[in-house]
Amino acid sequence: MELADILAERAVLCCAGVNTKRQLFEALAARASEISGQSAADILSSITSREELGSTGLGNGIAIPHGKIAGLKEVVALFARLDKPIEFDAVDDQPVDLVVMLLAPAGAGADHLKALSRVARLLRTEAVVDHLRQTDDPVELRAILTAPFEANYAA
Repeated sequence: MELADILAERAVLCCAGVNTKRQLFEALAARASEISGQSAADILSSITSREELGSTGLGNGIAIPHGKIAGLKEVVALFARLDKPIEFDAVDDQPVDLVVMLLAPAGAGADHLKALSRVARLLRTEAVVDHLRQTDDPVELRAILTAPFEANYAA
């Protein structure tokens, strides 16, 4: 599964003025609702419920909140680059400024895990993360995220 297949052009946000995890989740849920046709309230509930189980803040300013949505037809990804890092209860206690939200159909198992693995692997690459932090252009951000795997990992 390629990120280009699940990250629509409209799914890349540059978020100014987001000061809390709740505000971030609300902004992501609203955009995800527009893209997927699912209820923003259901999306917000799903990712908030998952977050209550434990923070999805991976460290190094990165978070991958995720949830499952009944009625969703396929895995959907959204990316947010925050202009100011926010507290996220990440494993390294550092604030978060790069966020990939993944939504999967309620019955999705392998596809959800493949997408989660793919995103986590991409965001462990220092060059990719640095590049993401250097621009606030949604088109360029999507291009960085969806570039062929080899392009991101070339020495």
